[in-house]
Amino acid sequence: MAHVRYDADGTLPPPRLIAALTDFTDRRPAIWPGLSPRLYHVHQVGDTWAEATEGTDVLGGIWAREHYEWGTPGVVTIRCLESPFFRTGVTTTWRVSPTASGCHVEVDLHRIARSPRGFLVGALVQVMGKRRFGAELQTALARLVAEPDRS
Repeated sequence: MAHVRYDADGTLPPPRLIAALTDFTDRRPAIWPGLSPRLYHVHQVGDTWAEATEGTDVLGGIWAREHYEWGTPGVVTIRCLESPFFRTGVTTTWRVSPTASGCHVEVDLHRIARSPRGFLVGALVQVMGKRRFGAELQTALARLVAEPDRS
């Protein structure tokens, strides 16, 4: 099982980060590092939920169809619906809270492997995940600060 917790502080107000995290337009791969445009596909979007297939090009492509929920203020929950690499039903939670200078983001990432490649990814995530995903989160925060506010 891969389980990694990481966090970061940013200068964005929490609603702006939540808006970026729940932005399922074509610009999503440009915001979030590691998200492959080749593997990104939106299936459905509702008022406080979405289903999308997302993945990374690492190891030839690792993907999952996921259900996003953001009905609770400051919380986005992502549940794996389908993947040849990971078990379904496992969730990752993002919590975004205000700070004096912007926001604090905490991510609790879970994956349970169901294939040899999934086990390899899980091992890599356990060893390098906190550093890699934390750096990707910092990059996303910097990208969002650099662009105009879309709200």
